[in-house]
Amino acid sequence: MEQHLGTATCHMTAHVSTPAGLTSPLPAEFLYQAGDPYAVQLSLGPSTGSARVWTFARDLLAEGVERPAGAGDVRVAPRCRHHPYSLRIVLSNRDGTALIELPAEKVAGFLRQAFSLVPPGTESRHLNIDGTITALMGRSR
Repeated sequence: MEQHLGTATCHMTAHVSTPAGLTSPLPAEFLYQAGDPYAVQLSLGPSTGSARVWTFARDLLAEGVERPAGAGDVRVAPRCRHHPYSLRIVLSNRDGTALIELPAEKVAGFLRQAFSLVPPGTESRHLNIDGTITALMGRSR
C-alpha cells in the first residue's frame, strides 16, 4: 500500500469469476484521491494496456466490508463461509456480470488510508468547486 500527497493506492490479486464459471487471477489496484473525496477506483487487469477501471462510492466499499451493500452496477459483500478472508464485489454492465474476490484485509487497510486522508464527513471540504466549474465551462485558469 502506498500513500502520496492526497493519494492512497493498494495493489493485490483479484480472482474474477464470470457466469460461465471461468475464474482467473488478475492484477488489481484500488486508488483513492483526496481531490475526488467521495470515490474510489478499482482497476482490473495489467497496469499497462487494457485495464478496466470502475469508479464507485468510497462509502459503498466501506459499508460492504461490514455487510452487503449496493444495488445496480456495483454490489459489495463481506466474507462468507466458503471464503472467509475475501471481500466480494459484483460488477455489472451491459456486457455482463463478474464476481471479484479480493483479500479483505488489504481492502480494509486501503480504506484506513483513504479515511486518514479524508475522514468521513469532511469530504465536502476537499472538493474543488471552482476548478470543476472552470473545467465544465472549458476555460483555463
